[in-house]
Amino acid sequence: MLNKRNRLKTNSSFKATYCQNRVVSDEFFVLFAGKNKPDCNYEPKIGFVVSKKTDKRAVVRNKIKRRMRESFRIYLKEKEIPYMSLILTAKENAKNINFEITLKSVYRLMDKMANKFIQEYY
Repeated sequence: MLNKRNRLKTNSSFKATYCQNRVVSDEFFVLFAGKNKPDCNYEPKIGFVVSKKTDKRAVVRNKIKRRMRESFRIYLKEKEIPYMSLILTAKENAKNINFEITLKSVYRLMDKMANKFIQEYY
């Protein structure tokens, strides 16, 4: 379970993250990155979004969110990232994948985001 201190909670936080226009994606997920603060001692915050376009059933949407949450938690255990706000959004074909593919995809997106914004990231 992902700690509450790592969750993006307010609507204004989501809007501020979306407004930064820092986006990386692959075939299953889209990762939006907000401002990062390398000198800050806080942990990164992330929000998870799965729309009804992905699947009409809440059970399926929640399953996708649980997998994304667990993948990010494992990533945080292994690698350290500075404080920043992130939003991970699932695409329509994310409902057909298993946990291992979700984990690889989250790792790929986080590494891609780090490389894309390398001068701001470290």
